[in-house]
Amino acid sequence: MIKPIRDRILIKPTPVETKTESGLYIPDTASDTAPEKGTVLSVGSGRVTQEGKIISFEVAEGNIVLYPKGAGVKTKSNGDDLIILTEDQILAIVE
Repeated sequence: MIKPIRDRILIKPTPVETKTESGLYIPDTASDTAPEKGTVLSVGSGRVTQEGKIISFEVAEGNIVLYPKGAGVKTKSNGDDLIILTEDQILAIVE
């Protein structure tokens, strides 16, 4: 398993829907600007300030988050596609 450090967050992306409920296929170009969605698997210890103080995260393990398409660093673990982001790259928490 991958354990992020400091201000890094490990995300498992949600697969993108390629077909509507009525059976129409959605072209790849239709979702070019839409944010990606994923589940937070693990978080680091937090952001460290210049004074050495640790600032904890607003996101937590299990949160579903939105982030910009193409953000972060892509990696694989146990056959799963994963993304490592910083908290600044996360746009919102889905409630």
